[in-house]
Amino acid sequence: MGTPGQDNTPMYPEEQLHFGEEESYRGSPLLEERELKVDIRKIFNDLRNLDWSKVVWRNVVLFTLLHIYAVYGLYLAIVFVQWKTIIFSFMLVGMSALGITMGAHRLWAHRSYKAKFPLRFVLAVFQTIAFQNHIYEWARDHRVHHKHSETDADPHNARRGFFFSHMGWLMYKKHPDVIAKGRKLDMSDLERDPVVRFQRKHYLPLVLLLCFVFPAVIPWLFWGEHIVNALMVAAFLRYALVLHFTWTVNSLAHWVGIKPYDKHIYPSQNKIVTALTFGEGWHNYHHVFPWDYKTSEFGGFTEFNFTSFIIESCRFFGLAYDLTTVSKNLIAMRAERTGDGSYTYINDEDELCN
Repeated sequence: MGTPGQDNTPMYPEEQLHFGEEESYRGSPLLEERELKVDIRKIFNDLRNLDWSKVVWRNVVLFTLLHIYAVYGLYLAIVFVQWKTIIFSFMLVGMSALGITMGAHRLWAHRSYKAKFPLRFVLAVFQTIAFQNHIYEWARDHRVHHKHSETDADPHNARRGFFFSHMGWLMYKKHPDVIAKGRKLDMSDLERDPVVRFQRKHYLPLVLLLCFVFPAVIPWLFWGEHIVNALMVAAFLRYALVLHFTWTVNSLAHWVGIKPYDKHIYPSQNKIVTALTFGEGWHNYHHVFPWDYKTSEFGGFTEFNFTSFIIESCRFFGLAYDLTTVSKNLIAMRAERTGDGSYTYINDEDELCN
């Protein structure tokens, strides 16, 4: 854990945080009203003015191939694939999602709870199946995103457009500010974690094995699925779906939804994103209180927060501990001060208090 004033991940109440979340918006124009619509003329102008020398063509080609395979996998899933392979693919979706939400995000990026070695090991396996960069890089980029949200130092700055914040940022060279600010972060907690170190050192063979080989071989070996069907559905289609589910947090949840806790920032409460990501869509709350392990005001199934339910279950079995959260009074005070007026306070007895 760091101390107030350090350039690292938040772990303190709002009064002590010094995290810079609000500061990233100060001095900027008031947030413009935005709506999601397809503007062909704007798309054409953006492409014409794009600095093509900064396009990461390797990623463009790989993402193009992935989506071709995923579409073919969807066709196979509808027409040819065995039901066992479909169920197995959904299981992999769930494992991948928990690896990101419960592991890379809430545990390693925000340190909102602590986990014993067996749980960290399992979450690292799940996060590798998801193939969204190794834990160290994922957490570093996410910490920069929170500390410098919607600035040039934000890896997926929503001010640069919906597509950029969704997936375009992975096909374009990082802004120099992203790299510079990332180097200033205190990442010593992850550098000390043997699970993170091992995954980072052996990431390429691990991701090939767990994200592609394992999902393809298991259906073929255990219930006779055609190896191509298994690869296209359980590997490529499943991988593409999890990527897009994750990306909606950076895009859709920064564009659409209410802002009960802070109306001055882009992150919003979005139920669609929440349903797709096991509870990550209560994004206005999360950017205001990033150290809360629930990433929302309510945990468990109250707000489709499956990840919180699993964390709390792991605490029951002694695998997770030191879960950090926020008092209802602090939440209500912040909503009253900076919210958009949509917040409703619910006390400990679940009675509505206007």
